[in-house]
Amino acid sequence: MPWDSVPWFIEGSAEHSAQIARLLAYNSVGGAEGVIGPTDLCVRALSSPGQQVEVLTGACSILNRAAGAQYEAYAGRMISTDRIPITPTGPTGRSDLIIARVENPYLMGETWPQPSTPATGPYIATRVISGVPANTTTARQARPGDSAIALARIDLPPNTTSVLPAHIKDLRRVTRPRTEERVYTVIGCAYSYIEPTDGNPKNWPEQAAWSIDIPEWAVTAIITTNLSGLRLSGDNVYAQMHHVLAGIAGSNSELDDDGGTGFRRADKLLVDRFAIPAALRGTTKPLNIQTTAIDPGRIDVNSSTQLICRVQFQEAAAQDGA
Repeated sequence: MPWDSVPWFIEGSAEHSAQIARLLAYNSVGGAEGVIGPTDLCVRALSSPGQQVEVLTGACSILNRAAGAQYEAYAGRMISTDRIPITPTGPTGRSDLIIARVENPYLMGETWPQPSTPATGPYIATRVISGVPANTTTARQARPGDSAIALARIDLPPNTTSVLPAHIKDLRRVTRPRTEERVYTVIGCAYSYIEPTDGNPKNWPEQAAWSIDIPEWAVTAIITTNLSGLRLSGDNVYAQMHHVLAGIAGSNSELDDDGGTGFRRADKLLVDRFAIPAALRGTTKPLNIQTTAIDPGRIDVNSSTQLICRVQFQEAAAQDGA
């Protein structure tokens, strides 16, 4: 029979195979594996560091890597925090890989022991692979045949008995990270200018001010603003500009012009990447451009000035707010 004869879903007394159920799990995440939400299965040091780490609750998708498996995934979830012991190091350092692994003894070629309670398992667990290379980032690098995903790598220096936050390298990936882009425009500005006064940053251009709804799932924001038709005059211009999101300043970008005293036009591109703390997710916050004029020339905006600002929110693994 060329087909698995009972597709998902047939009524009555039809019996659906485990393979078809795993096919459904695989298809639901587009064949991706990893954690479902940005804070799921986060590995953290204890509040009072010791010889354990804790793995927070969450859900995941793990591809079935048993021999002959195709288009199959497991869907698993951890419903309470797991504490995992980490062996102290001696005279040499060591890296340990923390993984979530499915241990299915019923598939051909798998050697996992059958649990004492087959009805409830467990068939999935948090495991430690000790002594991996220090550049290991995936479970496949350490155990190619395992149905497992990497959660974190613990890089312990010599003679270490307690796991500190700095020892933990987060390796989680979100299965299907979301993105969302917003576009804000200003077509023609009311006349205003900036020139050196006290050398402090100023919210300018004044029209570059928006209220931003931050998605609850956003971990990163990439903000790009094109300012077209800035007018320079009076003397040489040197200024620094950056975005400010919810009071968090981006990186300074320079506007540097040695054009002398005449009127001339300039364009400017600003790009910033912001990490979104948990406290800001799901809130509405201001976005501005701040400018500091340093050289004596004047910068102004007017009816010929145009602004376009793109804000792209991205979902990724996050260690805060779990």
